[in-house]
Amino acid sequence: MLTIRKADERPTTKLDWLDSRHTFGFGRAHDPSLPHALGFRALRVINDDVIAPGQGFGAHPHRDMEILSFVTRGALAHRDSTASDQDAPTIRPGDVQAMTAGSGITHSEFNPSQTDETRLIQVWIQPREQGLPPRYEQRHFPPDQRTGRLRLVASPDGQDESITIQQDARIYNALLESGAEVSHAIAPERHAWVQVAEGVIELGAQRLEQGDGAAISNTEALELRAIEDSEVLVFDLA
Repeated sequence: MLTIRKADERPTTKLDWLDSRHTFGFGRAHDPSLPHALGFRALRVINDDVIAPGQGFGAHPHRDMEILSFVTRGALAHRDSTASDQDAPTIRPGDVQAMTAGSGITHSEFNPSQTDETRLIQVWIQPREQGLPPRYEQRHFPPDQRTGRLRLVASPDGQDESITIQQDARIYNALLESGAEVSHAIAPERHAWVQVAEGVIELGAQRLEQGDGAAISNTEALELRAIEDSEVLVFDLA
């Protein structure tokens, strides 16, 4: 079974410095008439944010959520209340940043450029349990590891040097040149979500464009083909 969430169906939040599109309901931006309105399996948030130069999210708290950030354009400066605050890491395309908010974490995210926008896809996943110790991890996955293949970038066990997350979920990232095809087997009783970060793909017989997502259940495998140069995220979920 496949359910598509079209990009133009997404609730939005627009401020003078932020244009945010929410694949699932987020705060007051919520449409309960949509299927999977509040998430899919443990996947709770996919926010597609464009942040104006020199702007960003001031310090704010989170609890009991796995938060992953993928920058597709520009850069994102990060600070948080763990020891990594001293390092003030910057996230750029190809980096995956993950935080376990756990028992409580405070962080801020800013576009450090004074001239260029930042585009960020942020993902929230419900953790396997509440009250876990807060932690931060960041890793770079160069294009040659993601081109023409689904590269595992996050998993519960750190398999293949992926980021570790506290949930039975695996996240894959692929850069697909026009015409490229990839497939992903789905084990029995598992589910998948496909999110098009850039470009246009075919998922089986369905056309998905930038910002579109799809929930997949009761399917043995995903077959993806790029109609144009594309970037996709695939979530393999319990």
